[in-house]
Amino acid sequence: ENISNFSLNITDCTQVVVPEEVFFTVAAAGILENLLILIAVVRNKNLHLPMYFFICSLAISDMLGSLYKTLENIFIILCKMGYLTRHGDFEKKLDDAMDSMFILSLLGSIFSLLAIAADRYITIFYALRYHNIMTLRRALVILAIIWAFCAGSSIAIALFSYEAATVIPFTILFPLMMFFILCLYVHMFLLARSHAKKIASLPSSTVHHRTNMKGAITLTIFLGVFLCCWAPFVLHILLARFCPHNPYCACYMSIFHVNGTLIMCNAIINPIIFAFRSPELWSTFKKMFYCPR
Repeated sequence: ENISNFSLNITDCTQVVVPEEVFFTVAAAGILENLLILIAVVRNKNLHLPMYFFICSLAISDMLGSLYKTLENIFIILCKMGYLTRHGDFEKKLDDAMDSMFILSLLGSIFSLLAIAADRYITIFYALRYHNIMTLRRALVILAIIWAFCAGSSIAIALFSYEAATVIPFTILFPLMMFFILCLYVHMFLLARSHAKKIASLPSSTVHHRTNMKGAITLTIFLGVFLCCWAPFVLHILLARFCPHNPYCACYMSIFHVNGTLIMCNAIINPIIFAFRSPELWSTFKKMFYCPR
């Protein structure tokens, strides 16, 4: 808030505020949609596969992102109403907890996308050995390591968020991980055709390959949506840390509420992509809402 108030004095850009009704509606929709994904995977035993477990990990990250922005907005409203102060010990701990939840959501999304990309890579290029390489137990171990690392990192970054040595690695991690995932996808698509020719003589290989490529395309859409929704907010963090007094930076930071809303839009878009591009999930949703007689 101090940065926002200061930016109004050095720039002509008016701060854009998202109405609270819109904010809470988007947040609630994101939480409910991802909760449906989790329930669908739990109820359908056919979805108890490593890929869908990684998708559940991404859904949990999206839910945390929506929950973080919801709690933050409630905290701001209570401060404006006078029920909470902005500089008390309890409020400081509450703010650190919410910051930790935000970082956990971001890191969880990045590493979940990385796990999904690696799973698709193994599925396409090691199709015959996939079930030996990516077992359910290994998938659970991978998820446990991911969330343990993300939880520890989120707590450390939230406690030392004012140190440049903490902020710089965190902000560099985002583009590095995105670049690595992009390289993985480029390599995946470049070798897909040549690999398809090698397995063309195998029974049902064409159908299997098309299914895997469809999954790779779906995850590419996930990655694009993730970048569009999270990159503006990460850029805001960088500008707020390194050039808060610059008029151009301050002008960009005036759309802080819009960038926060984009994070919650990501939580809404991902489940829609899941439902429309996964026949198994779509069938499970139908059974959940339209019970047969």
